[in-house]
Amino acid sequence: MANPKPKSPHSLGGEDDPESYESRWVFQEDEEASEIDDFDAADLRHQPMFDSEDEDNAEQRLVRTGPRIDSFDVEALEVPGAQRNDYEDVSVGKGILLAFQTLGVVFGDVGTSPLYTFSVMFRKAPINGNEDILGALSLVLYTLILIPLLKYVLVVLWANDDGEGGTFALYSLICRNAKVSLLPNQLPSDARISGFRLKVPSPELERSLKIKERLETSLALKKILLLVVLAGISMVIANGVVTPAMSVLSSVNGLKVGVDAIKQDEVVMISVACLIALFSVQKYGTSKVGLAVGPALFIWFCSLAGIGIYNLVKYDSSVLRAFNPIHIYYFFERNSTKAWYSLGGCLLCATGSEAMFADLCYFPVRSVQLTFVFVVLPCLLLGYLGQAAYLMENHADAGNAFYSSVPSGAFWPTFLIANIAALIASRAMTTATFSCIKQSAALGCFPRLKIVHTSRKFMGQIYIPVINWFLLAVSLVFVCTISSVDEIGNAYGIAELGVMMMTTILVTLVMLLIWQIRIIVVLSFAVVFLGLELTFFSSVLWSVTDGSWIILVFAVLMFFIMFVWNYGSKLKYETEVKQKLSMDLMRDLGCNLGTIRAPGIGLLYNELVKGIPGIFGHFLTTLPAIHSMIIFVSIKYVPVPMVPQSERFLFRRVCQRSYHIFRCIARYGYKDVRKENHQTFEQLLMESLEKFIRREAQERSLESDGDDDSDSEDEYSGSRVLIAPNGSVYSLGVPLLADFIDTNIPVPNFEASTSEDANPESPKPPVVDAEQSLERELSFIRKAKESGVVYLLGHGDIRARKDSWFIKKLIINYFYSFLRKNCRRGITNLSVPHSHLMQVGMTYMV
Repeated sequence: MANPKPKSPHSLGGEDDPESYESRWVFQEDEEASEIDDFDAADLRHQPMFDSEDEDNAEQRLVRTGPRIDSFDVEALEVPGAQRNDYEDVSVGKGILLAFQTLGVVFGDVGTSPLYTFSVMFRKAPINGNEDILGALSLVLYTLILIPLLKYVLVVLWANDDGEGGTFALYSLICRNAKVSLLPNQLPSDARISGFRLKVPSPELERSLKIKERLETSLALKKILLLVVLAGISMVIANGVVTPAMSVLSSVNGLKVGVDAIKQDEVVMISVACLIALFSVQKYGTSKVGLAVGPALFIWFCSLAGIGIYNLVKYDSSVLRAFNPIHIYYFFERNSTKAWYSLGGCLLCATGSEAMFADLCYFPVRSVQLTFVFVVLPCLLLGYLGQAAYLMENHADAGNAFYSSVPSGAFWPTFLIANIAALIASRAMTTATFSCIKQSAALGCFPRLKIVHTSRKFMGQIYIPVINWFLLAVSLVFVCTISSVDEIGNAYGIAELGVMMMTTILVTLVMLLIWQIRIIVVLSFAVVFLGLELTFFSSVLWSVTDGSWIILVFAVLMFFIMFVWNYGSKLKYETEVKQKLSMDLMRDLGCNLGTIRAPGIGLLYNELVKGIPGIFGHFLTTLPAIHSMIIFVSIKYVPVPMVPQSERFLFRRVCQRSYHIFRCIARYGYKDVRKENHQTFEQLLMESLEKFIRREAQERSLESDGDDDSDSEDEYSGSRVLIAPNGSVYSLGVPLLADFIDTNIPVPNFEASTSEDANPESPKPPVVDAEQSLERELSFIRKAKESGVVYLLGHGDIRARKDSWFIKKLIINYFYSFLRKNCRRGITNLSVPHSHLMQVGMTYMV
């Protein structure tokens, strides 16, 4: 037999792949063989046990292995293609509707920046002449062009992960193309999900291959990459706090222009009321609220453009000279240090850029790009030009430039629409925060929380109650403590720049590793934008002592929570891997596992994706009986946005067929919705298991090709049997259970068991063909399902060893333990009745 070519781990092999049906000759100690032996039941004649720990024989032997059999091999044949985006092929009417929703959800933050940008800038660098106004305007214009337009709209938005944006979407994209995740639960089969769509660096691009190899082999680089991601996401959450405070307070500040008698304390109280109303309607969802406020924000942008044109015509159209960047040089030459201080205020014109990227889960890339280029950017430019034209003749009004530039007859309508726009702006960053937290929780970097899906049609639209009220509380404290727009603006700049810099670093890595474009383009992107953002960041950090340090403390707190959760989860998983049960023990126990096998199915939930979890041994020693069928269920999030339902379950047989033990890995993307109840989950799981068994039998039949020894479980045919109360027959392979047998009970030829149910005195069991063996096993599964399904929950906890460092004890025993006790259980999504639950606790020392 000719040796077939080894299959690439990145292959999406299905029926079209001829190698998916071929046997392979491998060395038993090879990595490929170890991978196959773990759960592969393709050829039981050669592999009586299937755990990679079973390596007693150190000698290399060339053995023939069957094709890898799992549920994916069956179900992938039903997948017509990769996951489609919810918004593809929309009609013209839906396109217009999407445009309105895009305005309402994505662009509220950047759209309200004219309320405060010039006011903050000119408080830090007072106007000494019209040249200062031109210089400040030129800074704003080119900041808008460079950061929101060139960086985000033209570059960063294309670095999305199948329509998903944000810091963690970039991280998952990198993890999918290089093994940089610190949690060791990756499987080669994950790369065969249709949504994976790997772009492996081509051999011609040696640079990409070297970067990939360097990332995969360096633990330090993996940790640095994770820390960068955690820093970015903590800044996104900080943005979710400071954006409502800044937007609402600056819009309500307009009352000082319209009503002379109003005081700052009254402005703060009105802002507090507006914030409470804002977060109270958040639960109604992005789709409903976006459709309602989309037209309002469209009116706001039209108002910006209209007021800008009015001021250009009435006051001074010469401000158009600001498109000449030489005025930036003159501005710094005249003001030097003060001009540098004003950079923090200038950056505020670009706030909301990250929201465009983070909110991609709600809208398609093209919709966001076109709306920004043809609606948002022109209106913003006209708005800033109009304010500058007004200030050319009214230097004294620089402290509240926007409202002062509004014509007196249009003041109150503009004030009303500005406050509505400010509330919308606050929602833009709040929805982005929800998206990022859901992604981080799915990838194991944030405690599990209750997530409410607010749209039945578009699954990316979510609401997280705990985070919503937490952001409200911190925003209220922020507004009441720091009532100055200048100080809040500085904090705003810190949070926004933090996430911008992390995005620049990650997109640069995506360019090198995945896009594989010319190095000169990559270096230009990194040097220009990272240099620009570091310059802005140096400006806002210089003023950190004025109260904006609070937002840094908040960001550090969120970073610490994510770091502790990731660190504790990684230690817990690694400890469970080390303490998993050996296959020698399973062989010694026999197919009855040293206890009584009661009718029914036990779903044992555990995070392990390989091996037999140690908590299962705890169940065996604690419970008087164990179910006739055991399925180890692992809920695993893979670094893709969505996993098709037909590829959800990955099955492997853990031991021989007579053991009736399987492993099921339920794979979800970080954008997937887990809303199915336990009945639906059980039905999908059992259907997938039957498909797996049928396909396995088909492959075994082709492999055996008439061999007489195809049923490797015959060696157990002479075991004693036990008659269950419902008449089912169960094999007893443990001598200690002999006392439970009533020898006077006749043994019927019951076909629910896949073991050979012959009389123990028979010298030879009858030979059963493959089709009958398949039907007997399927019948056994159905009868076990009729007897009931019980969820076996093993609550594994970790504690630091006594000889551990004090810091490790503090983190594991207190901080991580507190987070784990107060997070949402993974089984909660299935709404399992308490009568179907069985829980056992176990503590690991790490």
